[in-house]
Amino acid sequence: MIIPQWPAPDNVKALATEREVSAAGVGHSLSPYHSLNLGEHVNDHPNCVTHNRQQLLDYAHGCQEIRWLQQVHGTDCPDAHLVENSIKADATFTQTPALGCAVMTADCLPVLFCDLQGRQVAAAHAGWRGLAQGVLANTLTSFVNNGIKANQVIAWLGPAISQAAFEVGPDVRLAFEYFDEGQSWADEQCFMAGQGDRLQANLYRLARLQLEHLGIAGVYGDETLCTFSTLDQHNEHRFFSYRRQAVTGRQASLIWLAGS
Repeated sequence: MIIPQWPAPDNVKALATEREVSAAGVGHSLSPYHSLNLGEHVNDHPNCVTHNRQQLLDYAHGCQEIRWLQQVHGTDCPDAHLVENSIKADATFTQTPALGCAVMTADCLPVLFCDLQGRQVAAAHAGWRGLAQGVLANTLTSFVNNGIKANQVIAWLGPAISQAAFEVGPDVRLAFEYFDEGQSWADEQCFMAGQGDRLQANLYRLARLQLEHLGIAGVYGDETLCTFSTLDQHNEHRFFSYRRQAVTGRQASLIWLAGS
């Protein structure tokens, strides 16, 4: 498990899972999903996913329920307290203690949010489509609509595919040319030249610059954790990666407010 290193209030708890866990008996999925797959939609055995999700909930002390999403590369960010599991959305927020907001990834960027007073948390799934269309902006808006200014919100960027491994077409760069009523915000380092008309896209930088443009107080996270290439101490891949292996599991990033 990865515990975010960021200046969140004490009542804000968060973690990100990995492909496998060293502890015996943690993770029930078999190859090619081994072992802590949390995605129901990848053709893993349903009982394995159920057991894995329960183990995650048991590990997340102070979290009594996790709101799971059916992610569609969109921009909706509903209140987790008001919706049921498997709602079509790519982000949720909550001010309800012990209710976890979770997103699943296998190369896309997970982004966790909280405010500096520990009143609200949120989680967003940011692939390039969601980033370009405003999923992070909509997630931040959920704070602003609840009276929390952007400069009182911080974000943590979880493991995602690195720029070196993320080849895209020119249409992706075009999608990021403008944001927020035509104001240019992405820079040349977001897209490096590849072979032919291919480009190497930097999801971390795109997210960081966008959040800074929106006025967020601080952005944190270890941008060296590449889902495609990072290995563990046993020289095994540390994360699930759809680009590396099309049939694969999903890791989760989870955030919640500890109960009183």
